[in-house]
Amino acid sequence: MSGRVGDLNPKQKEALAKFRENVKDVLPILPNPDDYFLLRWLRARSFDLQKSEAMLRKLGKRVDTVTLIYDCEGLGLKHLWKPAVETYIEFLCMVEDNYPETLKRLFVIKAPKLFPVAYNLVKPFLSEETRKKIMVLGGNWKEVLLKYVSPDQVPMEYGGTMTDPDGDPKCKSKINYGGEIPKKYYVRDQLKQQYEHTVQISRGSSHQVEYEILFPGCVLRWQFMSDGSDVGFGIFLKTKMGERQKAGEMTEVLPNQRYNAHLVPEDGSLTCTEPGIYVLRFDNTYSFIHSKKVSFTVEVLLPDKASEEKIQELGSVTPK
Repeated sequence: MSGRVGDLNPKQKEALAKFRENVKDVLPILPNPDDYFLLRWLRARSFDLQKSEAMLRKLGKRVDTVTLIYDCEGLGLKHLWKPAVETYIEFLCMVEDNYPETLKRLFVIKAPKLFPVAYNLVKPFLSEETRKKIMVLGGNWKEVLLKYVSPDQVPMEYGGTMTDPDGDPKCKSKINYGGEIPKKYYVRDQLKQQYEHTVQISRGSSHQVEYEILFPGCVLRWQFMSDGSDVGFGIFLKTKMGERQKAGEMTEVLPNQRYNAHLVPEDGSLTCTEPGIYVLRFDNTYSFIHSKKVSFTVEVLLPDKASEEKIQELGSVTPK
């Protein structure tokens, strides 16, 4: 049995009744102390009544607002993978729609130069009130955090005094740090993508698409797959405007190489360091027999100017 309302075995039902009796003195001050609420604590401690009660009495208080700290150390282009961004946006929309005015403050620390681009992707899905609560901190972030949060609630790693019982300053027993997701949790190895464009590239030829970048800091993001065989791909910067150029006449930005995109769809991104016309080139010049069908999506991601100016003003960013 799952241990949820409507799916309890006899022992779990008995444990729920005893748990409600044991904590009846604190029920009036708890938010919605129904079966759904109480079962959360029981499931968290595998229906151990003593441990569940201790946990509820320690943590089960009314919480109206929360303060979040976003540690952006390690934020890179790989995190702009479109399916991941779309999932995060969906999560933000759920929070905005179902938990209004729950956020008290959100501190962003160790923000890299890429942060304005990442923030600009999610900003349209945040209410104006939520945006006002976001604070991007500079190199003195530890000092600033302690002005808003009690030191005993901040891990020593982040400038506070809280540690784990074993002295770990990162408080890993309380905080689940991010990282690579183990493959044992994969539902499937790849996602089925919808692409905006499909082209047929003749044997011995190539297909080029151009994107104008008006200012540095923009990010080109692409996804593509080929049908039946591999395909070459590279990115170039035009040296002459208004005319088609061959690969050898342009400045190579991302070296051309062949990808087995018929087996695994390719995705990637590139931070544009200078303005100009960027050419994404799908290469089939090496094939004298087969034409290639290629489906692709390309986007230009713009940085949020206010965030970009704030990070430049702070002058302490993580290089990327």
